[in-house]
Amino acid sequence: MEPPVDMPGAGVVLLTRPACHLCEDARAVVQRVTAELGLGWREVSAAEAPALGARFAEELPVLFIDGVQRDFWSIDESRLRRLLAGA
Repeated sequence: MEPPVDMPGAGVVLLTRPACHLCEDARAVVQRVTAELGLGWREVSAAEAPALGARFAEELPVLFIDGVQRDFWSIDESRLRRLLAGA
């Protein structure tokens, strides 16, 4: 079953908003962990995905793995590493 159209799809996706210091911190964590594990990821701006932005407005940044919300506000580096190493 495919995720709803307004949800990110497969892989590691970080939902962010412009001028967000928490988003900058989250981006650095995701970049570091995915690079260590040789994995790709993508960033989606709430400005470019208004349905997602509205749905998760109070939780940005939000980390999704394969369409499932895994973390928000502050991305736990150790947890992300465990989640992705087991994938």
